Amino acid sequence: MTFSEENYLKSIYHLTASNDAEVSTNAIAEMMETKASSVTDMLKKLSEKDLVNYKKYQGVSLTENGKLAAKMIVRKHRLWEVFLVEKLSFSWDEVHDIAEQLEHIKSEQLINRLDDFLGNPTEDPHGDPIPDANGRIVKIEKQLLSELTEYQTGVCVGVKDTSSEFLKYLDKQGIALGSKIDLLSKESFDLSVKIKVDGRELSISNKIASNLFVKLV
Repeated sequence: MTFSEENYLKSIYHLTASNDAEVSTNAIAEMMETKASSVTDMLKKLSEKDLVNYKKYQGVSLTENGKLAAKMIVRKHRLWEVFLVEKLSFSWDEVHDIAEQLEHIKSEQLINRLDDFLGNPTEDPHGDPIPDANGRIVKIEKQLLSELTEYQTGVCVGVKDTSSEFLKYLDKQGIALGSKIDLLSKESFDLSVKIKVDGRELSISNKIASNLFVKLV
C-alpha cells in the first residue's frame, strides 16, 4: 500500500471505530482535508484491493482485510508514541506528528521487536488502546468526565482531543494519565465543573470535561 492508501484506511477506521457504522465520502473528505472527488477515486482503488466495501452514493465500511490492515497502522503509530515518550522523553503533545511519519515503516519484525522492547503496552501516551500483532484490542472501561455526577471520583485514563493545544493546557493544570479526579460540583448554567486533582481544587469548562476520559474508582 502507498502512504496515502494507509492514511485513508486509518481515517476510515477512526470514523467507524466507535459504532462500526458506514461513513460517507464527505466525512472522510473532511477528516482527510481533501475533496470528495479525490476520496471517491481512492475508495475505488481500495475497493479493488478488497480493503473497503464501497458503492457509489452509499456509505463506506472496511472489509475484514481492511480492518486488520488499519489496526496494524494504528498499532505502529501508538507503539512509536510510547517509544517517543518513554525512551526519548518527548512530551505527549509532541509525539503525534512524528508517529504519523513512523507509522508507515513496513517491517513487521521491527514493530514486533519494538512491542517486546516496550513491554507489550496496551495503551499509548494518550490512553488509546494499542492493537496486538493479531489486531486484538483490550478495551478500557471509561467515560467522559462531563458525564460524572457530583462526588464521583475517577482516574484519568485518556483524552478525546489529542491536539497539542489541549495537551499543553492539561500540562498547565497538572492533569495527566493516572491523575485522580474528584468531581466536587457542576454548574447547571454552563455545565462547568469544580474538580479536585491530586488534592488541588480547580474549575474547568464543560468543553474540557467533555474531552477527558476517566475510569470510576
